[in-house]
Amino acid sequence: MKTLFVRLKNYDPRRGHVLQRYTYKGIKFQAGKGWYRASEEVGEYLRNVLQRADDPHSLLAFDVCTEAEARARDKKEAEDKQPDRPADNARVAVARDEQPPAQSKKRSKSSRATEARTKPADDDKSGKKETQPKV
Repeated sequence: MKTLFVRLKNYDPRRGHVLQRYTYKGIKFQAGKGWYRASEEVGEYLRNVLQRADDPHSLLAFDVCTEAEARARDKKEAEDKQPDRPADNARVAVARDEQPPAQSKKRSKSSRATEARTKPADDDKSGKKETQPKV
């Protein structure tokens, strides 16, 4: 008995591949799960299945081929996939503005109380006022 390798094309609605799963004769095919071994009869039926049953101009839903062709396709797809470059995944840090953010006009009572406790007094305890140097 001759077998064929069958896979449902990956889900990609931009390209018209909208099927995510398909069941035929008790075999559930899922997109992105790889190759399924199927009988020649099942393979020949799936070769003609369309992405949209109601549209005769839609794309084919399955890749159907022999074992050698399936291995060759996998090898070619692995070569075509661009390797990740370190620069592609680099995080870019954006410099912050050097000026401190403007404080809002409304302040809560607790923040005013904290400022009053931490704010230095204008006068020394000795009663002398600080004088600024003349320029």
